[in-house]
Amino acid sequence: MSLWRVHGDGYRIAPGQVVAPDERLAWLPTIGIGMQHVVAMFGATFLVPLITGFPPSTTLLFSGIGTLLFLLITRNRVPSYLGSSFAFLAPIAAAQADHGAAGALGGVVMAGVALALFGLVVQWLGHGWVGRLMPPMVTGTIVALIGLNLAPAAWNNVQGAPVTAFATLMAIVLTTVLLRGLLGRLSILIGVLFGYAVAAVRGEVDYSAIAEASWFGAPKLMAPEFHLSVVGLFLPVVLVLVAENIGHVKSVAQMTDSSADALDHMLGRTLLSDGLATTLAGAGGGSGTTTYAENIGVMAATKVYSTAAYWVAGLTAIGLAFLPKFGAAIQTVPVGVLGGAATILYGMIGVLGFRIWVEHRVDFGNPINLTTAAVALIIGIANYTWAPGQLVFEGIALGTAAAILIYHGMRAINRMTGAVASEGHLKMGAPTHPAPEVADPSWADPHDADR
Repeated sequence: MSLWRVHGDGYRIAPGQVVAPDERLAWLPTIGIGMQHVVAMFGATFLVPLITGFPPSTTLLFSGIGTLLFLLITRNRVPSYLGSSFAFLAPIAAAQADHGAAGALGGVVMAGVALALFGLVVQWLGHGWVGRLMPPMVTGTIVALIGLNLAPAAWNNVQGAPVTAFATLMAIVLTTVLLRGLLGRLSILIGVLFGYAVAAVRGEVDYSAIAEASWFGAPKLMAPEFHLSVVGLFLPVVLVLVAENIGHVKSVAQMTDSSADALDHMLGRTLLSDGLATTLAGAGGGSGTTTYAENIGVMAATKVYSTAAYWVAGLTAIGLAFLPKFGAAIQTVPVGVLGGAATILYGMIGVLGFRIWVEHRVDFGNPINLTTAAVALIIGIANYTWAPGQLVFEGIALGTAAAILIYHGMRAINRMTGAVASEGHLKMGAPTHPAPEVADPSWADPHDADR
């Protein structure tokens, strides 16, 4: 029995139609679309190992394996690619400073196990409680502080080669508005290639590693080490991965069905598979994974949501991992290029948090929301640190805790005092905020209230 039904004649998509997840085109166009998914994810996925110092080939290997694992666990019902998560950059950097790469990998494994357990709980109890624990106000704050916490790391790279960094940044910016369609969505990759060319002209690229690498060979694996002190660095990342995963699944559901809730019954499986993929990657020397929004753009452009294309993408990534020259070429990307790309990528992570606030109409006229964001962001940006015993909690962990505790704590007290409502900061049905955040901490489509 075939895993996918052939859509139409296998080559054409009629106007108004899409290729569903359980369908596919003929294998030749399916392979071509799968290759597009590899290109779409590549710009972001390979930057993570370059920034962290992990082997790029190993990251590609576990990215491909993680994608195939995701497809198996979700029974080919959720088209998605698992690439390197930028949420891990800050905790990996902090863990490496104290315990080296192996200690950082131990943290990745801890986060993966925690996310997998989270998925099992969601599969058992449903996902409604997740939205109550982490409403858009809280999640937006956590995502924003993770991106802004990384700002000093971007500046450090820029200082290494400021001319190359500026050229890379400008190439990314201009590509976004000069090119259309898929090329416009590949602005990071194109910008990095342009920056690499500038660096080569300026003599900033060392090609010796490419010459020494063989054409074929297995990627380098590394075993993790576990240290209690990194727990506080990595566990907050789990909350970000949960938000990314749920948001991704709802986006895919809305594109493939009439409702954003159509795949809610799969959320436990998607979280579990993401956690297992991250655990596997950390256990072998790869970066933590997450579902990739970049590939949603490919689906929107091609109207092909077939999971068969993602099997092609996953197998292609695994194949590239066994080409050492390819991995060595990636590792030659100089620091200035990383600095230029990181400037926009880290900023985008922060702005994505603000976007969550905007899309869900978070009311900052309400002092509960305002206080939550104000305190948590400063803690994250300034990288406050607390070291009780062997544990170390830095800005991201403390900022995450502050966002959750302040938000829910102030709401609980306000229920008893009514102080905020009595001052007129929160009124149900207010004309500029038809779905006030505190009154309705939900991940439902914020525009539904206007329909």
